[in-house]
Amino acid sequence: MMLDIYDFYNRMERNNIMLSFKGDITSELLTSILQIMESKLDNMQEEPKIKKKVYNVLVECLQNLYHHMDEQQTTDNTNRIRAAIFMIGKVDSQYNIITGNYIQNPNVAGLKSRLDHINTLSKEELKDYYKQVLDNGMMSDKGGGGLGMIDIARKTGQKLNYNFMPVDDALSFFTLNIKIAQS
Repeated sequence: MMLDIYDFYNRMERNNIMLSFKGDITSELLTSILQIMESKLDNMQEEPKIKKKVYNVLVECLQNLYHHMDEQQTTDNTNRIRAAIFMIGKVDSQYNIITGNYIQNPNVAGLKSRLDHINTLSKEELKDYYKQVLDNGMMSDKGGGGLGMIDIARKTGQKLNYNFMPVDDALSFFTLNIKIAQS
C-alpha cells in the first residue's frame, strides 16, 4: 500500500497536479475548491486573462460534476453515493482540468451525441449554437440546457476530449479532459 501511495504521489508530481479530489461533490466543496484555486492562481502570479479563463472553465467543469453526475449503487446495495473525481494541473504553459463521474448507460448516447456535435463546430458556429440553445429554453432532466459544454469549448478554443468507460450493465464512467493553453 505504501508503495502505491508513493507511486501515486510521483505521478501527481510528474503531471504537476495542483489540486485533486475524489468523493461526493457538494455545493460547499465547490465553493472551497474555487477559493483554493483562486488563491493558487494568485500565488502563481498568472496573467489576469489566463487566470480568468482557467477559473471560468473550472466553474463550468465543477458545475457539470455537481449537476449532472449520476449516482452509483454501493456494493452492499443499501444506498447510493454521488462519487466523482476532479484534478487540475499545469504542464509548461497549459492547464489541464480532468473530471470523472458515473453516468447511467441510457444517458451515454445522448451526451456523446451532444459532445460530438459541439466538437464539429467552428468558433463562430459555437457562438451561434450557444445563443440558439439559450433562446430555445429547453432544459435537461437535471435543469441545464447543455450550455456548460458549449461554453467550455468556446472559452478554451479546444475540442472536448472525453471518454466513456463501461463499468457494468447500469453505469459507465465519463471522463473529460479540458486543456487551457496560454494565448
